[in-house]
Amino acid sequence: MTIRVLLVDDQPLLRTGFRLILEAEPDVTVVGEAGDGTSALEQSRALLPDVVLMDIRMPGVDGIEATRRIAREAASGTHVPRVLVLTTFDLDEYIVEALRAGASGFLLKDVPPDDLVQAIRVVASGDAIVAPSVTRRLLDKFASRLPPAHERSTPPQLERLTERELEVLRLIARGMSNAEIAAKLVVSETTVKTHVGNVLTKLSLRDRVQAVVLAYETGLVTPGTAS
Repeated sequence: MTIRVLLVDDQPLLRTGFRLILEAEPDVTVVGEAGDGTSALEQSRALLPDVVLMDIRMPGVDGIEATRRIAREAASGTHVPRVLVLTTFDLDEYIVEALRAGASGFLLKDVPPDDLVQAIRVVASGDAIVAPSVTRRLLDKFASRLPPAHERSTPPQLERLTERELEVLRLIARGMSNAEIAAKLVVSETTVKTHVGNVLTKLSLRDRVQAVVLAYETGLVTPGTAS
């Protein structure tokens, strides 16, 4: 199956670079380009891409709002692509907003070509990109703004989870893969996949990225806690 990608960035040279990288792959094709969020929304509806590679800072409708609108259209039952956000380290405060808006992950703009291609394949398959080193740094910064743990109550939605599911959610929030979680809990990877699926279903979350954000927002995981 060929993965259809829409490139969204207000810098033509960057779009050209990404296009050259992606179109060198036999299973990826670039179906269109957009220089702002408004155009991205229009082309997303018209071209039906599987993945939208989305910049954050753009004129008019920015990448966060465009991501939010694309994700919102999921309720209509129409084709909804996965959004992979592009960023740089100096935009930390925008990343959590992009993930909360419905993005399936994010990449740095200086990502190696092979990692870019692999990330697009992962997202297109329905999974999410949660890079442990970068994601933890960003979400720890976000979580540091939360009130102290003793001032927070357990959110009602987390009460739907079993103790093992809560444990799995904590490990997901630490950026661990299914294989790493399986090794830590001494269970099969199939069992972990079942727990992850239960967590997402019970909490009405689309993917692992949203699970990570929820874990930090609710204080289930906080900066400095053990993995």
